[in-house]
Amino acid sequence: MPNEEQMTINERRKYLRLIKKRYLKANRLERGRLLDEMEAVTSLHRKSLIRLINRSLERKPRRKQRGRTYGPKVDDALRVISESFDHICAERLQPNLVWMATHLANHGEIDPLQHLLDQLSQISVSTVRRILKRIRQDEPRLPRKGPSQANRVARDIPMKRIHWNEQQPGHFEVDLVHHCGPSASGEYVHTIQMIDVATGWSERVAALGRSYLVMEDGFRHILSRLPFPVLEIHPDNGSEFLNAHLVRFWKETIKGVAFSRSRPFYKNDNRFVEQKNSTLVRAYLGFARFDSVAQTKAINQLYDKLWLYYNFFQPVMRLTEKTLGSVDGQPSRIKRRFDQARTPFDRLCETDVISEEQKERLRTLRAQVNPRRLRQEIYDLINHISRLPGALPGKTEDVHKTLSTPNQSQKGEGIPVTLTFERTISVR
Repeated sequence: MPNEEQMTINERRKYLRLIKKRYLKANRLERGRLLDEMEAVTSLHRKSLIRLINRSLERKPRRKQRGRTYGPKVDDALRVISESFDHICAERLQPNLVWMATHLANHGEIDPLQHLLDQLSQISVSTVRRILKRIRQDEPRLPRKGPSQANRVARDIPMKRIHWNEQQPGHFEVDLVHHCGPSASGEYVHTIQMIDVATGWSERVAALGRSYLVMEDGFRHILSRLPFPVLEIHPDNGSEFLNAHLVRFWKETIKGVAFSRSRPFYKNDNRFVEQKNSTLVRAYLGFARFDSVAQTKAINQLYDKLWLYYNFFQPVMRLTEKTLGSVDGQPSRIKRRFDQARTPFDRLCETDVISEEQKERLRTLRAQVNPRRLRQEIYDLINHISRLPGALPGKTEDVHKTLSTPNQSQKGEGIPVTLTFERTISVR
């Protein structure tokens, strides 16, 4: 019987109390039939049922604590798997333990023992939470810690919110993260981030400044490796997104793309990308100022590794139901239910927006990557970025040196969407 269908101890005792009266009054033949029924319902042995039914069914406090079910090998495996997932919560970690353990075993990070895999498939979320709390190391954690006026172009773009229950991949929320430090003067680095509402697929690219030149180059860089088509672009009301040049770029690059925007001063209209601004950008780069060509290139190297890490190895939970609770007949807080945590890549493979050939290429790519080593490379890059010098005061940095295709971008020529840039991995 599956674990979710088994009766709890309290449910078994309640059932036995209800049937005990019939059992004590029954004759030998009837007692045999009742025992058959109880054995089928409770999954207990007949002798255990006879002992229980002939004594008090009230539960007594445990005299002796039972031993540990999961030994040190499970602790060691959870430590490595949790580190590979960047210490996500137990609810997201537990459904993905077995496949990640197998994946890490292929890369030599843990011992591929069948007994260990069996235990990881049976362990509960609560037990995972307790073990992680016990074995947590004193290591530095990610610091989990950004409206504009509508312009003439924005007047022709409808205001809306992408529905939280959107099922079709390709509807992207877009935002810009400023890396200006305490002062917003001069040119500095910005992060262009796109989040797919249906799958949680995330794309990021760093751009020096907010000119049309670097914004177009950043979006072309994203489109070059995005494995599925863009159906809708949903930014906020910033002029870096809502201008004639960029609107024309999207209409010419992707035929039939929908363009929408959030309401001014309503950040929750872009709630998915706003959340990822914190967890996928600020958590790694903080609030420091970056304003040089070298820093821009290094940040893009970091984002290329994060593209692999978060889309292929970081499970995300998606909202499936929202209900309004009530207390004494009065509406109370909204109750939210989430589905089982799965990576954006796994969610994408469950749809029909990419071909089987693309899925196989992406699976091969994931199989070749060691997530634990990739995570260490990410943190090494963060340390490298923190040591890079910023722009000299009074010196203007050449933004053309940060472009993925500087020659064509300077000439204004069209760049194919499927072009493979040097600093990325082509998946199309």
